[in-house]
Parts: sequence; structure tokens; C-alpha cells
Amino acid sequence: MPPPTATLSVPSSSSPSLFPLSSFSSSNNPHVSSFCPAPPTLPKFPSLSKPKTPLRNLPPLSAVSIEKETLISERPHTFLREADGGDDGSVRSRFQRMILEAQESVCAALEAVDGAGKFKEDAWTRPGGGGGISRVLQDGAVFEKAGVNISVVYGVMPPEAYRAAKAAADDQKPGPVPFFAAGISSVLHPKNPFAPTLHFNYRYFETDAPKDTPGAPRQWWFGGGTDLTPAYIFEEDVKHFHSIQKKACDKFDPSFYPRFKKWCDDYFYIKHRGERRGLGGIFFDDLNDYDQEMLLSFATECANSVVPAYIPIIEKRKDTPFNESQKAWQQLRRGRYVEFNLVYDRGTTFGLKTGGRIESILVSLPLSARWEYDHKPEEGSEEWKLLDACINPKEWI
Repeated sequence: MPPPTATLSVPSSSSPSLFPLSSFSSSNNPHVSSFCPAPPTLPKFPSLSKPKTPLRNLPPLSAVSIEKETLISERPHTFLREADGGDDGSVRSRFQRMILEAQESVCAALEAVDGAGKFKEDAWTRPGGGGGISRVLQDGAVFEKAGVNISVVYGVMPPEAYRAAKAAADDQKPGPVPFFAAGISSVLHPKNPFAPTLHFNYRYFETDAPKDTPGAPRQWWFGGGTDLTPAYIFEEDVKHFHSIQKKACDKFDPSFYPRFKKWCDDYFYIKHRGERRGLGGIFFDDLNDYDQEMLLSFATECANSVVPAYIPIIEKRKDTPFNESQKAWQQLRRGRYVEFNLVYDRGTTFGLKTGGRIESILVSLPLSARWEYDHKPEEGSEEWKLLDACINPKEWI
């Protein structure tokens, strides 16, 4: 699922309430999905059934203003604030450099394998600080839609947003909490039904607080993951993909892969269907119980593993002949992808509820999808095998 892209100001009789607007998508919105707080509470208006004052005296809807991002013609050298010291070797600056480099390498690899499509780039900044770069390849020779987004943003979140960002309901933090969020998020939808969709998302989050804001000490954490969503199972492809994820994890801790593989299976679960979105990979969030330098290196290794994990599969499957029935099955599985993102993904939901940049929030959705009433694949068919693996996660390596 993305970091916040705007700030919602609701004037009131006291100081204004500030709500971060996110497309940090889990999995990250990027917009890299990372959190989804409860929707903001707007000012209470007098009863319209028995108004105590004339309607013309009520606060107008325009009193709710959204501080939007501004598109810029050229990307800046950095999205970091000058107060952060620019490229000073801090975790913030090195994570920014990592996601910029990952965006470049992934987009170059995708353009090379597509052969025809080129990425369109939009760069933006926001008044509250930071900005981002959205890149989208659409209607290429291989990819129906491929989005690779980064964002580096600053803002202030209310306590409920902080708790959602941490995914910990009992973590009470009074008062607005300043934050910094950076991440890369990508979803790749190939045209060929035998070529799998891929999602990856890596993010870094910090909170800080002024000395006069009690209960909100500086904290940080990493999150993200890479997962595979095919319409058809080629076991050698799935094993290759998972082996690359395991290799990246094993460089840092042998417990990472089994732990994060299960986390991925559990997170990308479509509860109302009783099935997973795809065949998994790795996923982690709120990770701060290891050395910060180690986790920065781990996130970098994971981001760098995307190309070797995915491109060989695409090269192998992009030209496989297919028929209309197989394409229709791919569209049905795309429907499941849409359902998860719009119903369960924290970053997507947060962005939609709070007015983030819609093009960045929904860049993960495919150009086309399909829903059929009560569709059930024939038992034993290739389609049934995929569905069975989504219902009953397997150990691939």
C-alpha cells in the first residue's frame, strides 16, 4: 500500500485540527501504504431540523480546506528540508537516496523488458514539506499498467492517526505528533495472464515532538515487502521468486523469511472471500526492534532484490500464447486485487478518506478487471489450483 500528501485544516473556535493525508500504501501508497486512521471528526454543526440560528450563519463547507500538493516541472535534488541537513548521511537522507535509486533501476528494467512503453513522470511538492515522484507506464507492449512511486513528506498527525500508523490501538499519544515518512511503492500489471502481477513497497517513518508536547517521544520504524500475484501457477516461477526473498532475508537474520512470509500471507487476506490476494512473498511493518543501520541495509537489500526476483519471470512468460478464457480468469483475479486494496489496505483507505492525491493513491489499480456472479473454477483445473493456493498458503521453498 504511501506517505501523506496533504494536510486537512478544519477551522474551529480553538486552534485548528490537523489531519495528515496519505497515499502511503502497504504496503504503501509513493506513495507507499502504511496506515489508515479513523476518519477525522469535523466540527459539529447545529441541528438542521430545528436550527437555533439562521442557516446562513452556519460554517460553510468551504471552511474545510485541503492543502494540496503542487506539481513541479523538474524534480529537485532533494525533498528533505534544509533543517535536515540535506544529504548529510542521516537515515532520512540515505533512505531517500535508496528509494530514488531503486525507482531508477526498476523503471529502467521494466522499460527494457517492455520494449515499447515509457514511463510518464510527475514530480510534486507540498507546502507542509517534502514531495514525491510518480512514474506510470501504461498500455505498453508487456505491461498494461506499471506504477513506481516515491514520496518523502513531513506533516503533523493527530493521536488517532499516530495509533493507526503504528497499528497499535493501545499506544496512546496525546496531542498532534510531527512526522516524517518516506517510501517507494510499486504495482506492476502485465497484459499476459501467464505473467504475474507484482507489488512491492518499502518505507521509513519517524515521529518527533516539540518539547511542549508530552507523551510523544521520537520514534522510528521500517515497513514494506514484496509479493507475487499470478493468475496461473508456474511452480518454478514461484520458487524462484520466494528464493530471492529468502536470500535477501537470510543475509540479515535466518528468522526473517519464515516470519515475514507468514506475515505476508496473513496481511494480504481478503476476509470476505476467505482467500489470499496472491501467492505471497515477504511483508513486515512497525519494525524497530533491531539496529537501525541493519534495518536500513535490510530494506535496501529487499528493494534491490525486486529486479532479479521479477524480471526473469516476465521475460519467460510475457509472450506465452493465451485464449479469451485465460484472459477472463486474469481479470477475475484482478478483481480480487481491487477488492483487497479498496477494502483492507490501510494506506489506500486512509488516502481515500482524507483526500490525498487520487492519481497516486489509485495508481495500484489495473486498467481492467472483472467480476462474475458466483464464479467457481472447475475442480482440478489450473484456475482451481491457483485459487486453492490462495485459500491454503503453501511453503514454496
